[in-house]
Amino acid sequence: MSDEHNLPQLFDRLDPDPVRQFRNWLKDAQQVGIAQPYAMTLATASGDNIPSARIVLLRGIEEDGFIFFTNYDSPKGQNLEENPFAALLFYWPELARQIRIGGAVAKLEAEASDRYFAGRPRGHQIEAHASPQSRVISDRSELVGRFQAEEQKYEGKEVPRPGNWGGYRVVPESFEFWREGESRLHERLRYQRNKQNSWVMEHLAP
Repeated sequence: MSDEHNLPQLFDRLDPDPVRQFRNWLKDAQQVGIAQPYAMTLATASGDNIPSARIVLLRGIEEDGFIFFTNYDSPKGQNLEENPFAALLFYWPELARQIRIGGAVAKLEAEASDRYFAGRPRGHQIEAHASPQSRVISDRSELVGRFQAEEQKYEGKEVPRPGNWGGYRVVPESFEFWREGESRLHERLRYQRNKQNSWVMEHLAP
């Protein structure tokens, strides 16, 4: 039998708290030099259950949620207004690992969005005002012109957070930690929140 089959089981090695375990694997991803360890697929669905997905960056980890920021008028913002649930996916091929997270979504408190926006590079702040995210534009020159106009408007001034831009918090109801195995005997461990608000750990077949 291959030595791979004799490795310690994933179940035996993971923390009973999935948020702590997420932090552990994220630290591993940072240590091996993955270029964008915070990049995640964000999947949403509209009110009539049409799904969509895109890559965004994780911007905060709290005990009760995972934070990202975007334009509230964007398609993902519209989806979350109609159907406030989402799935997150982290895939780190260098480690042969992935993590899936699912849960309800709510807008972040305005004060927290203000603090984050104030720390962004100035160009990013101006872009948040200039870009009508995902709307049709005539060409790139229109976008550049809008950016230059906003840059002139706020010259010498602090750039405020636009009212249609801010954060969301994904409150997890489930996690799945996956590790690649030999002969497709992958290991999958799910954390599911129960009615007592504690986490139940279960093996899943690959």
